Order: sequence, then C-alpha cells, then structure tokens
Amino acid sequence: MPETILQFGAGRFLRAFADRFVQHANDAGQAVGQVVVVQSTPGARADLLNAQPDGYHVLVRGYEDGELIERAELVRSVSRALTAQSQWAEVLAVARSPELRYVVSNATEAGYAVDAADRAADAPPRSMPAKLARVLWERFQAGAVPLVLLPCELFERNAARLRELVLGEAERWALPEAFAEWAGDQCLWLNNLVDCIITSPPPEHPLAAGDKLLVCAEPYALWAVERPAGRALDLFRDSAIRVVDDVNPYYLRKVRILNGLHTAMVCKFFKAGFETVQQVLADRAAARWVRDLVFEEVVPTLAYRVEGAAEFADQTWDRLRNPFLEHRLSDIALHHADKVRVRLLPTYEDYKKLFGRPPRRLTEALSGGTVP
Repeated sequence: MPETILQFGAGRFLRAFADRFVQHANDAGQAVGQVVVVQSTPGARADLLNAQPDGYHVLVRGYEDGELIERAELVRSVSRALTAQSQWAEVLAVARSPELRYVVSNATEAGYAVDAADRAADAPPRSMPAKLARVLWERFQAGAVPLVLLPCELFERNAARLRELVLGEAERWALPEAFAEWAGDQCLWLNNLVDCIITSPPPEHPLAAGDKLLVCAEPYALWAVERPAGRALDLFRDSAIRVVDDVNPYYLRKVRILNGLHTAMVCKFFKAGFETVQQVLADRAAARWVRDLVFEEVVPTLAYRVEGAAEFADQTWDRLRNPFLEHRLSDIALHHADKVRVRLLPTYEDYKKLFGRPPRRLTEALSGGTVP
C-alpha cells in the first residue's frame, strides 16, 4: 500500500495505538495506507522497526466487557522508519509525496519547546514544531495537497496549540504569507484526545524472544477527534475512534476521573507503603475508599456537564484493577504538585460550590502532604 502517514514518534504508545488502528482499518478493507515513522531522538527503535518488516505484536490484556481477556494483534502498518538526524532528506521526500495524507505525532512537553536557533535550512531543525513547519514548507513548495494533522500529545486543544507554534516558526523564518494561509487554513488540524494505557511486555512472554518491539495495551481505547467546524472530515474508521463536536468533555473526564484517581491514590496510600495501583485495589478498605471517592465526590461534579461520566468511572474501575498492569505509585508521583493542581484541586472546588461543603475523602487526600 502507499505511504500515506508520516509519524513523528517511534515510541510504544503510537505503535500500540495509532499504528494498530491503521492496521485494523486496513484489515477491514479501508486501504488507509502505510506509516513512515520518524525517530527524532537517538535510539534503536528505528533500526528495530526496519529489522522487523513483517511487523510486531501488541498484547491486548485486561478486562473487556467484564471478562478478563488476552490476545495478540499483529501490526504491519509501518512500512519503514527514518532517523531525522541522518535521514532528513528522506523525510522531506516523504513530505513531497502526492500520496501522503496524514501527519501524526506524540511528543513530550519538552518536545513542543521551540528553539530560537532553528532555521528552515537546518537538516533537521531541533524542535518538533520546527521539524513539522519544515515538512509543511517542503510540501507547499512541491504543490502537493494539504494534509490532515493529528497530534496525539496529552495537551488541551493539542492541534490548535501545535498549529500556533508551526505558524510562529513560519513567521520567524519569514516564509511567504501564502504558505501560512495554506498551512494554517487549508491543512486540517484536528484537536483530539488519546486514552489507552500502554506498557512494556513481560520478558517471559513467548513472543518476547522473537519480537523486540512487543508491547502491551489495555483493552480500553478511545481516540476522540473533534469535528472541524465547516469542514468535511475524511478519516479512517475504527471502533476506538469517536468523532465528536467538542473534545473538551472527554479531556475533562479523563483528567478528573482516571488521572485524578491515580494522583489521589498517591496522596492517600503512597506513604502508607503501597507500591502499585493494583496493591491499593487488592486491599478491601483501600479499594472501598477509592470507589467511594470516584462515585460520591468526583462523578457528581462532572455528571451535569460530561456525557457518560458514571459509565466512564465504571470502565476506569476495570482499567485500574487490570491484573496485567503494574502501575507504580512512585511513577505516578512524578511532578506530583502539578498533577494535584490539575487533577484534584478543580474537583475539590467544584464540589464545594455544588454542595456547600468540602468533599471528605478528597480533603483527606489533599491533607496528606507532599510526596517525598
């Protein structure tokens, strides 16, 4: 199949999420095409992808419709991987291709930081926004059709944010106004929310010896894509992809329920000696505390403005108790103060406004002090 997707990011999330859904769509006869992966940071992932032309496996393990399942899915949607540092000319060749339709990315917050030293002539520029600006400039000069951009970073209004950064690079590089109009208005920037827990595989799994790219995913997956106002949306289909009018409620319920429970568990149970989310939920009293927190204090603050808040909380409970995950509280505790500010404090304030009193369990979590 033709190479229709340029993907910035070779990590396990995109391989087990976006690339898997492309494979699903291809298997269903949608002929989406293949993915060219660009690795921006040093590492062996590009070499591993090229060394496995027959694909890699994603182990899907956990609760699905109340039943514990495990299945291996073969992903063959990646045609090749390029390293930006040594193969930038090949990346730009893909940018010029008339068959290219989509750009997908998954960068960190640091990856979004622009570098004042970046220039359009660099091979490559350092920051991800500058790399994307250069790719789009190359395509514009080739006279190729505009692209659909799907940045999968966990930022609010991720596509709008990336669009602003790219147009800022174009202005700084003094590129023509016609390019800014083409990139900013004719290309389709789709705000979206990605939600799926992706983890490393168990080293003892039978597939691990022969598949160096083996990765694990939970059964739950959501890719909520915001419908662009006044524009037609031609996007491949998968059961995990949901086209919505506004992605903000989906972002809100994920941050307040799934991420909020993770951070609340750190506040309440980390100092008490619990090491993983699964250990917390295996303890009867601790599990009851978490369940009461979500259904009595978090869901009531969302139910009037987010569709399916209680249903999502039920799904989250199955996700948290997935026995195949070893989600360490010490990992969740990284950047704890920022997470408390975003994930817990707004729920606390909303609850007080709604009910005229502070939420008991959330108050207890917030009074637990800082994480050492």
